[in-house]
Amino acid sequence: MYDRLKGFRDFYPGEMSARREVVDTVETAAARYGFREIGTPHLERTQMYVDKSGEEIVEELYAFEDKGGREVTLTPELTPTVARMVVAKQQALSKPIKWVSTRPFWRYEQVQQGRFREFYQTNADIFGSSEPEADAEILAFCADALTDLGLTADDFEFRVSHRDILGGLLRSFDADVDVADAVRAVDKSEKVEREEYLGLLSDAGLSYDQAGEFADLIERGDLDEIAEFGGDNVEAAVENLRNVLAAADDFGAGEFCEVSLTTARGLDYYTGVVFECFDSTGDVSRATFGGGRYDDLIESFGGQPTPAVGVGIGGATLQLLCQRAGVWPEEELATDYYLLTVGDTRAVASDIARDLRAAGNVVETDVSDRSFGAQMSYADSVNADTVVIVGERDLENGEVTVKDMASGDQTTVPVEDFPGDRDAPTYEDYE
Repeated sequence: MYDRLKGFRDFYPGEMSARREVVDTVETAAARYGFREIGTPHLERTQMYVDKSGEEIVEELYAFEDKGGREVTLTPELTPTVARMVVAKQQALSKPIKWVSTRPFWRYEQVQQGRFREFYQTNADIFGSSEPEADAEILAFCADALTDLGLTADDFEFRVSHRDILGGLLRSFDADVDVADAVRAVDKSEKVEREEYLGLLSDAGLSYDQAGEFADLIERGDLDEIAEFGGDNVEAAVENLRNVLAAADDFGAGEFCEVSLTTARGLDYYTGVVFECFDSTGDVSRATFGGGRYDDLIESFGGQPTPAVGVGIGGATLQLLCQRAGVWPEEELATDYYLLTVGDTRAVASDIARDLRAAGNVVETDVSDRSFGAQMSYADSVNADTVVIVGERDLENGEVTVKDMASGDQTTVPVEDFPGDRDAPTYEDYE
């Protein structure tokens, strides 16, 4: 026996049926907004991530040298890949570019609830628009995806912030502040004690008193107070945040949004509005997913200046939220029909199965030469709604038996009438 690798998961058919339903729901919501599906490689050059995040990122990657001597890695995220793709065909692509994909990623990190070394994520990005409507559309798509899954405003909230507000406030203090370090401290603020948080802000260049004043200011999140305190340093960012929230309200996502300036998103490439989705009850303690604006990334990859905004919806944390809210799909198999054969009836049963499948039904037949009882047990195990018994004696009378598995009721039906002109006939159609 071989053990499964730590941080990697197996998904059996019942689990996969639930996961497929959720992914289909999210992708369908994205399609309604005009996001077009893309496919991306699972292997990229390691240097692409080093250039973006520094040499230390290699410790978190599944990086290795391939047989051609190239330093490559399993992709830990999608944003650099889509940035590379935009740069490669930037002049030929119609703007705005709206892309979506669902696929696995890999990071060598500590395994914990909702976090694995192989994880699945749906990414949706808009390139080529700096307007507030682009940010708001990302929020609206996310809201639609979650409500389509059965979640409500009582289940989740989008905590919306703005990186330029944080940076502008930090620059308003009479101190030599490393803004990037300070923003990373804000990103950790809810994970550490206040004294440690203030210490991190002090390490970034604020005095202890300034750190406390800054922390209190963003915790209150009063945009009028912040605009007055930060003045010209934050004026444009405050206006932009307000415009995004107004557009989100028009797009139907406003009820899910709240200003939360302690939401920072740790990655350095974020440049404007950022947000994270949280379980409103607090039972799921970590962010379900997040996203934001990254206007400088395409240019840093050698392309023309191109504003961009996107979101990555992680499957594992979304599952935690849906399970907490009681809307995660049943992890069970679903079968519309089982064709049970008795004797030399394969040809007739196969004709019926083909007709039912052509109408879009899930149909199973016996492929193991099992007894009547074994076939019936199997039909029950795959949750068949209807069993069609095709037996030699019934066929002598030109009939088949249709059995409803939920009630146990059954009736005989002329073989030429099943399925007849019906796409999905059931016992009730013939009783």
